[in-house]
Amino acid sequence: MPETPILDTINTPQDLRNLSESQLRQVADELRQETIDAVSVTGGHLGAGLGVVELTVALHYVFNTPDDRVIWDVGHQTYPHKILCGRREKIRTLRQPEGLSGFTKRAESEFDAFGAGHSSTSISAGLGMAVARDLAKKDNNVIAVIGDGSMSAGMAYEALNNAGALRSKLIVILNDNEMSIAPPVGAMSAYLSRLMSGKTYQTIRETAKQLSKNLPQFVINRAAQAEEYARGFLAGGGTLFEELGLYYVGPIDGHDLNHLLPVLQNVRDNADGPVLIHVITQKGKGYAPAEASDDKYHGVVQFDPVTGQQKKAAANFPSYTKVFGESLVKEGRKDDKIVAITAAMPDGTGVGIFGKSFPERTFDVGIAEQHAVTFAAGLATEGYKPFCAIYSTFLQRGYDQLVHDVAIQKLPVRFAIDRAGYVGADGATHAGAFDVAFLACLPEMVIMAAADEAELVHMVATAAAYDKGPIAFRYPRGEGVGVEMPQDGIPLEIGKGRIVKDGGTQVALLSFGTRLAEALKAAEELEAKGLSTTVADARFAKPLDEEMILKLAREHQLLITLEEGSVGGFGSMVMHLLSDKGALDDGLKVRSLVMADEYTDHGKPDRMYSDSGLDSKGIVNKVFEVLRKAPQTKKERA
Repeated sequence: MPETPILDTINTPQDLRNLSESQLRQVADELRQETIDAVSVTGGHLGAGLGVVELTVALHYVFNTPDDRVIWDVGHQTYPHKILCGRREKIRTLRQPEGLSGFTKRAESEFDAFGAGHSSTSISAGLGMAVARDLAKKDNNVIAVIGDGSMSAGMAYEALNNAGALRSKLIVILNDNEMSIAPPVGAMSAYLSRLMSGKTYQTIRETAKQLSKNLPQFVINRAAQAEEYARGFLAGGGTLFEELGLYYVGPIDGHDLNHLLPVLQNVRDNADGPVLIHVITQKGKGYAPAEASDDKYHGVVQFDPVTGQQKKAAANFPSYTKVFGESLVKEGRKDDKIVAITAAMPDGTGVGIFGKSFPERTFDVGIAEQHAVTFAAGLATEGYKPFCAIYSTFLQRGYDQLVHDVAIQKLPVRFAIDRAGYVGADGATHAGAFDVAFLACLPEMVIMAAADEAELVHMVATAAAYDKGPIAFRYPRGEGVGVEMPQDGIPLEIGKGRIVKDGGTQVALLSFGTRLAEALKAAEELEAKGLSTTVADARFAKPLDEEMILKLAREHQLLITLEEGSVGGFGSMVMHLLSDKGALDDGLKVRSLVMADEYTDHGKPDRMYSDSGLDSKGIVNKVFEVLRKAPQTKKERA
């Protein structure tokens, strides 16, 4: 572990504020080393946190947190914040079972003013807090820290527009880490930022406004244009934010405390409305391996802090994400109408694989899921075949567009839904629990789930061939199960499942998605204990294979559905079918195994599925619980 003599004296931000400004540079250096060392043990998001070390120190030094609210957009950059805010002793439990969250979490600390895991929420939340403060006649500060990537989402601009209209005191810090420290970010820019954020400049500016009211309108207009031009030319921009009603300051060097501290202090003491401070930072700052990496070590597994070498385990089988990407390339070679869309996650969704082969047919729209969905709808109206690849938990953000712009118009947009089910260390904000439930209620929506990597290949082909309306297929994070892979995908018959194991008349296990492997294991155990068991792969949650499901219901005493999703999804669709067709009238026992009806914290996916009863042991236990008989082997019965 690194030596951190000053950091060792800091348990809360108040301890930090007891130091002199001259000590803060060393605090930042020690904080950066502690962050690197901690993440080397746990894995997690590294580059973003390293980029805001100085900003984190400056914010907690200048502002009276937690009374002053600091809202971090997304929250994956807050490991340094957690270290300064009383959680250093637990920092090496990040993203581990029972450990610290990898994002901000209100239940974890009073210093986490707002929980997050998705981007672009900070300004809206901050404005709500600022207005609440005003209504309560309080005077604390509210600071929203948002990255330039997060500013690609429309929600951020909606919030800025509202903030400009309401005029509540809100400090927005735009953390711009996509560009290097450019020439404007130097002594002159820092001087201008201090000048414009200070009381003298603002007082002169306001006085000039009052005096100008007596001047002819064309003079007033020309003066305003001159000021905007001068501030935009000398300070690097800001006109857009000014038009939205925010006072713009910047850009300033986010790694120079001599620049950060006076600007933050000036804004703290002098601002009387919404202010945007433009801060330039470098992702991965201060750690050579991260600075040299293309993704600036955005997300890492355990690594050697000296060399930066990550300790990645060798993959046994290809990931579902890779299988999707490679399958889409094959379909793209057959059909030049196929295009791929992602919302800032080309590598995470596999669209980057398609993009290498077909860059002109690949579109990364930024963190803008709503736009991605309607953009895909527009492409579909012109005869193209858009594959809109979005994580399950991010597709929630584009739901209105999916309903209004795609489904109602029956446009053939293909939704590739990655991260279905539990995702492990990223926790509740990223768990793909709800997509089946919120899609299955839409008329004429087609919903598939791959049981294994080979099935995923066929589902990509199915989606490519389907032109009657929207179609979705879901698959989990992680590796496949090691089945033999087909050379080419073959379109499946819409709404038709398959019997994987035909096993008598006692128990039927109906799986939707990759729980099929656990269902087959459970069937072996049940057979060993004398219970004949049939296993089926539904393939479709909508339309259901009614013929197959009703046959299972007629011929078995117990029917259990399995899915990697929430209550209200596939199992509910099956139950509705059985009820509607009278299949429950003659004593059939039915149970649905779903993800736990709670927001499950980060942990190991296998443990999460076990806790929800979605592994082979849980399935077997449920069977005997329902049939009210003790497990008994064939030998024991003999």
